[in-house]
Amino acid sequence: MKNGKFTQENHRNICVYCGSGKGKNQKYARAARTLGRTMAQSNFGLVYGGGGLGLMGEVARSVLGHGGYVTGIIPSFLSDREQMLRDVQDLIVTEDMHERKRAMFERSDAFVALPGGIGTLEELVEQLTWSQLGRHTKPIVVANIDGFWEPLLGLFEHMRQQAFIRSDLEVRFHVVSTAKEIVPAVNEALSHYVPSGDDAQVTARL
Repeated sequence: MKNGKFTQENHRNICVYCGSGKGKNQKYARAARTLGRTMAQSNFGLVYGGGGLGLMGEVARSVLGHGGYVTGIIPSFLSDREQMLRDVQDLIVTEDMHERKRAMFERSDAFVALPGGIGTLEELVEQLTWSQLGRHTKPIVVANIDGFWEPLLGLFEHMRQQAFIRSDLEVRFHVVSTAKEIVPAVNEALSHYVPSGDDAQVTARL
Protein backbone atom coordinates (compact mmCIF):
# COMPACT_ATOMS: atom_id res chain seq x y z
CA MET A 1 0.00 0.00 0.00
CA LYS A 2 1.12 3.59 -0.65
CA ASN A 3 -0.70 6.40 1.20
CA GLY A 4 -3.40 3.86 2.00
CA LYS A 5 -4.02 2.99 -1.65
CA PHE A 6 -3.22 -0.07 -3.70
CA THR A 7 -0.10 0.30 -5.83
CA GLN A 8 0.12 -1.79 -8.96
CA GLU A 9 3.90 -1.77 -9.14
CA ASN A 10 5.63 -4.63 -7.38
CA HIS A 11 2.38 -6.20 -6.23
CA ARG A 12 1.74 -9.92 -6.37
CA ASN A 13 -1.42 -11.67 -7.47
CA ILE A 14 -3.43 -14.40 -5.80
CA CYS A 15 -5.62 -16.51 -8.05
CA VAL A 16 -8.83 -17.39 -6.22
CA TYR A 17 -10.91 -20.35 -7.35
CA CYS A 18 -14.45 -20.36 -5.98
CA GLY A 19 -18.08 -20.98 -6.81
CA SER A 20 -20.34 -18.96 -9.10
CA GLY A 21 -22.98 -19.68 -6.43
CA LYS A 22 -22.88 -18.72 -2.76
CA GLY A 23 -23.74 -22.13 -1.33
CA LYS A 24 -26.07 -22.75 1.61
CA ASN A 25 -23.65 -21.74 4.36
CA GLN A 26 -23.41 -17.97 4.90
CA LYS A 27 -19.88 -18.43 6.22
CA TYR A 28 -18.66 -19.00 2.65
CA ALA A 29 -19.68 -15.52 1.45
CA ARG A 30 -18.31 -13.93 4.61
CA ALA A 31 -15.02 -15.71 4.02
CA ALA A 32 -14.90 -14.46 0.43
CA ARG A 33 -15.45 -10.88 1.57
CA THR A 34 -12.85 -11.20 4.32
CA LEU A 35 -10.34 -12.61 1.87
CA GLY A 36 -10.96 -9.76 -0.57
CA ARG A 37 -10.43 -7.17 2.14
CA THR A 38 -7.23 -8.72 3.49
CA MET A 39 -5.83 -9.13 -0.02
CA ALA A 40 -6.37 -5.45 -0.83
CA GLN A 41 -4.96 -4.36 2.51
CA SER A 42 -1.89 -6.54 1.93
CA ASN A 43 -1.30 -5.22 -1.62
CA PHE A 44 -2.23 -8.51 -3.30
CA GLY A 45 -4.09 -8.28 -6.57
CA LEU A 46 -6.87 -10.70 -7.37
CA VAL A 47 -6.93 -12.96 -10.42
CA TYR A 48 -10.21 -14.79 -10.76
CA GLY A 49 -12.77 -16.18 -13.19
CA GLY A 50 -14.35 -12.86 -14.12
CA GLY A 51 -17.93 -13.50 -13.01
CA GLY A 52 -20.17 -11.30 -10.91
CA LEU A 53 -22.21 -14.05 -9.28
CA GLY A 54 -21.77 -16.09 -6.12
CA LEU A 55 -18.48 -16.23 -4.24
CA MET A 56 -16.67 -14.98 -7.34
CA GLY A 57 -18.61 -11.73 -7.20
CA GLU A 58 -18.22 -11.47 -3.42
CA VAL A 59 -14.44 -11.71 -3.41
CA ALA A 60 -13.97 -9.45 -6.45
CA ARG A 61 -16.26 -6.70 -5.15
CA SER A 62 -14.59 -6.89 -1.75
CA VAL A 63 -11.14 -6.39 -3.29
CA LEU A 64 -12.44 -3.49 -5.36
CA GLY A 65 -14.31 -1.99 -2.42
CA HIS A 66 -11.11 -1.87 -0.40
CA GLY A 67 -9.04 -0.25 -3.13
CA GLY A 68 -7.48 -3.39 -4.59
CA TYR A 69 -6.69 -4.45 -8.14
CA VAL A 70 -8.72 -7.14 -9.89
CA THR A 71 -8.00 -9.11 -13.04
CA GLY A 72 -11.01 -11.00 -14.35
CA ILE A 73 -10.43 -13.74 -16.93
CA ILE A 74 -13.51 -15.29 -18.49
CA PRO A 75 -14.27 -17.28 -21.66
CA SER A 76 -16.70 -15.56 -24.00
CA PHE A 77 -19.35 -18.28 -23.68
CA LEU A 78 -19.63 -17.63 -19.92
CA SER A 79 -19.77 -13.83 -20.09
CA ASP A 80 -23.57 -13.71 -19.89
CA ARG A 81 -24.16 -16.86 -17.84
CA GLU A 82 -21.84 -15.76 -15.04
CA GLN A 83 -22.65 -12.05 -15.43
CA MET A 84 -19.15 -10.85 -16.30
CA LEU A 85 -18.03 -8.17 -13.85
CA ARG A 86 -17.07 -5.13 -15.91
CA ASP A 87 -15.95 -2.96 -12.99
CA VAL A 88 -12.55 -4.67 -12.69
CA GLN A 89 -9.37 -2.88 -13.74
CA ASP A 90 -8.26 -5.65 -16.11
CA LEU A 91 -10.85 -7.74 -17.97
CA ILE A 92 -9.66 -10.50 -20.29
CA VAL A 93 -12.11 -12.44 -22.46
CA THR A 94 -10.67 -15.70 -23.78
CA GLU A 95 -11.80 -18.04 -26.53
CA ASP A 96 -12.06 -21.12 -24.33
CA MET A 97 -11.42 -22.61 -20.90
CA HIS A 98 -7.89 -23.76 -21.72
CA GLU A 99 -6.79 -20.25 -22.66
CA ARG A 100 -8.47 -18.90 -19.53
CA LYS A 101 -6.70 -21.31 -17.19
CA ARG A 102 -3.31 -20.68 -18.75
CA ALA A 103 -3.81 -16.91 -18.48
CA MET A 104 -4.81 -17.26 -14.84
CA PHE A 105 -1.74 -19.37 -14.13
CA GLU A 106 0.68 -16.98 -15.81
CA ARG A 107 -0.69 -13.93 -13.98
CA SER A 108 -0.71 -15.50 -10.52
CA ASP A 109 1.86 -15.99 -7.79
CA ALA A 110 -0.28 -18.25 -5.62
CA PHE A 111 -3.58 -20.13 -5.74
CA VAL A 112 -6.42 -20.27 -3.22
CA ALA A 113 -9.46 -22.53 -3.30
CA LEU A 114 -12.56 -21.28 -1.52
CA PRO A 115 -15.70 -23.44 -1.48
CA GLY A 116 -17.15 -24.14 -4.90
CA GLY A 117 -18.45 -26.77 -7.28
CA ILE A 118 -17.04 -28.99 -10.00
CA GLY A 119 -15.27 -26.12 -11.77
CA THR A 120 -13.52 -25.03 -8.57
CA LEU A 121 -12.55 -28.62 -7.83
CA GLU A 122 -11.19 -29.12 -11.33
CA GLU A 123 -9.10 -25.94 -11.18
CA LEU A 124 -7.69 -26.82 -7.76
CA VAL A 125 -6.84 -30.39 -8.74
CA GLU A 126 -5.18 -29.21 -11.94
CA GLN A 127 -2.83 -26.93 -9.99
CA LEU A 128 -2.12 -29.72 -7.51
CA THR A 129 -1.32 -32.05 -10.41
CA TRP A 130 0.99 -29.55 -12.08
CA SER A 131 2.75 -29.02 -8.75
CA GLN A 132 3.02 -32.77 -8.15
CA LEU A 133 4.63 -33.21 -11.57
CA GLY A 134 7.12 -30.40 -10.94
CA ARG A 135 5.63 -27.94 -13.42
CA HIS A 136 5.38 -25.19 -10.80
CA THR A 137 6.14 -24.46 -7.15
CA LYS A 138 3.66 -21.64 -6.59
CA PRO A 139 1.86 -21.88 -3.24
CA ILE A 140 -1.56 -23.54 -3.15
CA VAL A 141 -3.87 -22.85 -0.22
CA VAL A 142 -7.05 -24.81 0.45
CA ALA A 143 -9.46 -22.67 2.47
CA ASN A 144 -11.35 -25.30 4.44
CA ILE A 145 -14.11 -22.93 5.52
CA ASP A 146 -16.38 -24.65 8.06
CA GLY A 147 -14.95 -28.00 6.95
CA PHE A 148 -16.07 -27.65 3.33
CA TRP A 149 -13.06 -29.49 1.87
CA GLU A 150 -12.95 -32.30 4.46
CA PRO A 151 -14.28 -34.96 2.02
CA LEU A 152 -11.54 -34.08 -0.49
CA LEU A 153 -8.84 -34.06 2.17
CA GLY A 154 -10.09 -37.45 3.30
CA LEU A 155 -9.89 -38.73 -0.27
CA PHE A 156 -6.28 -37.55 -0.53
CA GLU A 157 -5.45 -39.44 2.66
CA HIS A 158 -7.16 -42.56 1.25
CA MET A 159 -5.04 -42.22 -1.90
CA ARG A 160 -1.90 -42.08 0.27
CA GLN A 161 -2.94 -45.15 2.19
CA GLN A 162 -3.51 -46.99 -1.09
CA ALA A 163 -0.07 -45.86 -2.40
CA PHE A 164 -1.47 -43.77 -5.26
CA ILE A 165 0.07 -40.68 -3.67
CA ARG A 166 3.63 -41.69 -2.83
CA SER A 167 6.43 -39.89 -1.07
CA ASP A 168 8.17 -39.21 -4.38
CA LEU A 169 4.93 -37.79 -5.81
CA GLU A 170 3.57 -35.94 -2.80
CA VAL A 171 0.77 -33.40 -3.23
CA ARG A 172 1.94 -30.16 -1.63
CA PHE A 173 -0.54 -27.58 -0.42
CA HIS A 174 -1.49 -25.63 2.68
CA VAL A 175 -4.78 -25.96 4.54
CA VAL A 176 -6.32 -23.15 6.58
CA SER A 177 -9.70 -23.08 8.28
CA THR A 178 -10.46 -19.34 8.25
CA ALA A 179 -10.25 -16.58 5.67
CA LYS A 180 -7.99 -14.50 7.91
CA GLU A 181 -5.32 -17.20 7.71
CA ILE A 182 -5.12 -17.23 3.90
CA VAL A 183 -2.95 -14.17 3.19
CA PRO A 184 -0.47 -14.97 6.02
CA ALA A 185 -0.20 -18.53 4.66
CA VAL A 186 0.47 -17.19 1.16
CA ASN A 187 3.06 -14.72 2.47
CA GLU A 188 4.84 -17.44 4.43
CA ALA A 189 4.91 -19.77 1.44
CA LEU A 190 6.10 -17.05 -0.94
CA SER A 191 8.99 -16.23 1.40
CA HIS A 192 10.40 -19.68 0.49
CA TYR A 193 9.32 -19.65 -3.15
CA VAL A 194 11.83 -20.59 -5.86
CA PRO A 195 10.43 -20.63 -9.42
CA SER A 196 10.65 -23.95 -11.24
CA GLY A 197 9.04 -25.72 -14.16
CA ASP A 198 6.55 -23.66 -16.13
CA ASP A 199 6.55 -20.80 -13.60
CA ALA A 200 10.32 -20.43 -14.04
CA GLN A 201 9.79 -20.15 -17.80
CA VAL A 202 7.07 -17.55 -17.31
CA THR A 203 9.28 -15.56 -14.92
CA ALA A 204 12.11 -15.63 -17.45
CA ARG A 205 9.82 -14.14 -20.13
CA LEU A 206 8.64 -11.26 -17.94
